[in-house]
Amino acid sequence: MRNLIYIERLFHRFGDALGWLSSVLFVLLVCNVVYDVVMRYVFNDVSIAFQELEWHLFSAVFLLGVPYAIKAGGHVRVDVFYERLSRQSQAVIDLLGCLLFLMPFCLLVAWFGIDFAKESYALGETSGDPGGLPARWIIKAMIPLSFLFMAISGIGLMLHSINKLVHPHLMADSPHSK
Repeated sequence: MRNLIYIERLFHRFGDALGWLSSVLFVLLVCNVVYDVVMRYVFNDVSIAFQELEWHLFSAVFLLGVPYAIKAGGHVRVDVFYERLSRQSQAVIDLLGCLLFLMPFCLLVAWFGIDFAKESYALGETSGDPGGLPARWIIKAMIPLSFLFMAISGIGLMLHSINKLVHPHLMADSPHSK
């Protein structure tokens, strides 16, 4: 059963990598916004591509940040009640929440999102604005990919919950335990 703890740590490393990537993309987003503002107000030059890149980067930051939030325990739940429960009750709630809500929703969006991105790719979809970004399929492909990543983070949360139930004495010292 200690292998479950090792496997959980692998899933957490994956979530940490997504959090790092999201952070890097956020820094790029900030640089892009600063560049766009300086070019617009100092040099009176507007770039549609840079404006579109802002929402592409923002989308990627959000979509890749959610799996990290799941891993880090920053996801949505009713903390007023949750925090008052025992660690075992919290583990059961997390486990059931993942199995009944998170996993089905993530897998459903990922499955249907693939066709959404494939259609965009097949049509050669680009920006509707002159000077906009080409290859709109790339940002559309982020949707199913990020929901797949959320499902992977959900597996990590389920493993964490199982480990809290099976090894409560070991999980008390875990850096991912609350």
